[in-house]
Amino acid sequence: MRILLWHVHGTWTTSFVQGPHKYLLPVTPDRDGDGLGRARSWEWPASAAEVPVERLRDTDVDLVLLQRPHERDLAERWTGRRPGRDVAAVYLEHNTPGGEVPYTRHPMADQDEIPVVHVTHFNRLFWDCGTARTAVVEHGIVDPGPLYSGDLARAAVVVNDPVRRGRAVGTDLLPGLAATAPLDVFGMRTDGLGAVLGLSEDRLRTFDLPQDRLHRELARRRVYVHPCRWTSLGLSLLEAMHLGVPVVSLGTTEAAAAVPEGAGVVTNRPDELAAAVRRFLDDPAEARAVGAAGREAVLARYGLQRFLDDWDALLGTWVPAAAS
Repeated sequence: MRILLWHVHGTWTTSFVQGPHKYLLPVTPDRDGDGLGRARSWEWPASAAEVPVERLRDTDVDLVLLQRPHERDLAERWTGRRPGRDVAAVYLEHNTPGGEVPYTRHPMADQDEIPVVHVTHFNRLFWDCGTARTAVVEHGIVDPGPLYSGDLARAAVVVNDPVRRGRAVGTDLLPGLAATAPLDVFGMRTDGLGAVLGLSEDRLRTFDLPQDRLHRELARRRVYVHPCRWTSLGLSLLEAMHLGVPVVSLGTTEAAAAVPEGAGVVTNRPDELAAAVRRFLDDPAEARAVGAAGREAVLARYGLQRFLDDWDALLGTWVPAAAS
C-alpha cells in the first residue's frame, strides 16, 4: 500500500513507518510545516520516501492519512484527488479535545467518507465525532532498549513549549516539584523556563536534544515525572517506561491505563506526586525494580509489532470500503 502522510508528529511517525508499506512524505521547497519530508532526528527506513509536492499529481496513492483539518484540502490541491471520495482516507486524531470539553465537536464529525482513528480510548470518549466512524489504535514505540542507569539523582520531565502551554502540561506544578527534587526539563522551547518560574539552575535545568541523545540522557535520571493535566497520552511517558526509568504521573487522560499498579506511581495529588519522586531519588533499588516492572508492562501493551498489526487490521477493514 502507498500511504501519503505528513510529518507532523515525529515520534508517532517513526513507529508508523516501520510497517510493510510505502510511505510518501510531501516536501515543499522550504520544508515548512506542510512539507517537512523525512525526519532529521529519528532513523526512518528507506520505505519512507520524500515526494516533492509538484510530483504528487503523478504519484500513485492508495491511502491518505490525514492528521490536521486543512490537510484534506491540501491533499486535493496537490494530488487532484479528494480524500474519502477519489482516494481512500482516514483521519488520525493525536490530541485531546480543546474548547468546551466534553462538548467539543471534531472537525470530521458527522461525515461518512473519512473514518477517525484516535490514539487513546480516552480521546475517543471525549471527542464528539457524531455519526463519523471511529476506532482506536493505541500507541506503539520503537524500543530504545533497557538503558536505565539512574546514576543522576535528578528527576526528568519532557515537555515542548512549557511556558506557552502552561497549565495544560503542568508547568505550574514544576516549582513545587523542584522544591522536592532537582529537575531536568527536556524539550523544544524550554529556554528561560527557570527564570519564568523563579528557579535557580541547580533546581531546574533545560535541554533540547535529538532523540537518540534524549533517550540516553533520560536513562541517566533517577525518575521520570509526567505532570501533564490535559494532553493525549504522552509518548515520552511510554519511552521512559521502555527505557526502564521509574515513572511518576498525574492520573489524567489515559495515564492511569498506561501505568498499571506496580509499574509506577499514578496520582492526582501534587503532594503524593512529589513524595513519590523523593522516594525514588532516595531508594535507587526500588527505583530500578519499579522501572523494570514498567518496562515489562509497556512492552506488553505498547509494543511496536502490536501497533503495526492493529493498523494493518484496521486498514484492511476500512480502505476497501472508503475507496469503493
